[in-house]
Amino acid sequence: MEKEESSIKNQKQTSEEVEEKENGNKEKSLSPEEKIKDLEDKLSRALAEMENQRRRYEKEKDDAFDYGGFTFAKETLNLIDNLERSKVTLQNDSSLKDTDALKKILEHLEIINKDTMSIFKKNSIESIDSIDKKLDPNFHQAMMEVEDDEKEPGTIVQEIQKGFMMKDRLLRPALVAVSKTTESNKQKSEKDEQNQDKSKKKK
Repeated sequence: MEKEESSIKNQKQTSEEVEEKENGNKEKSLSPEEKIKDLEDKLSRALAEMENQRRRYEKEKDDAFDYGGFTFAKETLNLIDNLERSKVTLQNDSSLKDTDALKKILEHLEIINKDTMSIFKKNSIESIDSIDKKLDPNFHQAMMEVEDDEKEPGTIVQEIQKGFMMKDRLLRPALVAVSKTTESNKQKSEKDEQNQDKSKKKK
């Protein structure tokens, strides 16, 4: 085993020596002008690599500054969700319905919500507009379809959970419901298309 390792080591050293020798012979055979050109080429590559490293560092530094709180902001969205859930739960509580206590609680929740959204905005975190917009998979996630002949198919008609952006980055997509053609209208459209095809063939 030791003999094999020694043999491999010797072969490696021999190949390295041969390579060094070849490089040395190559350098010796180069004219002064060629040597200068070779050095200029090596220097140019070294400077290009340094510039690439500098740019990478600058981008990482800018990203850290702009998006350093990205994970924290994402977790903070739970506060908005919990406030909204609390509001819905209280409004659906029959024992609190139409009471002054409910009105005061809802007013306080609304103040907290507005203050939170104001803090978000100061930190470049804004909600995504969804209602009556066309579904965009970059910002929206369709959770269900709702039959609606008044809206163009694929139009957002309900927002299940609000989505948010941090500058140009998606914190989370908006969970939405989109419109689709009712079954009766779909069948009617298909019949109309078939009739049009028939009339074209007759012509």
